[in-house]
Amino acid sequence: MHLIESAQGKVQLAQAENRNEEANKLTSPSLPTESLGSDMTDKSESSFAVVWFNERTYQSGGVVAVIKGTEAAERTLNDFDWCQSEENRRAGWRYFLEETDLRPGMDPEKATKLRQVRLDLQES
Repeated sequence: MHLIESAQGKVQLAQAENRNEEANKLTSPSLPTESLGSDMTDKSESSFAVVWFNERTYQSGGVVAVIKGTEAAERTLNDFDWCQSEENRRAGWRYFLEETDLRPGMDPEKATKLRQVRLDLQES
């Protein structure tokens, strides 16, 4: 039963990622940042890591996706939340967004390793 749910979840996540990749390919005009004020920044071109973690144990599940743009990242976060099993949710697993300079679309395992190295360097 869990294998079927897991496979269905992976298919749903792949479909969600494909939708987000298509959304990332579309370009939308943005306001010049100077018209917004000096303390405002345009996040539409920023990259965001979707990170999986356990809020009870603080264990990291790693980066599950790197997405370009605030709106696309928020949609992806919502997709991951929606596809998450009730069992994982009860166990304390959650997703969050973290602004990053990692390349959108990069392999999640590589992104996780790079993120961890950077966190370790910050702590030392």
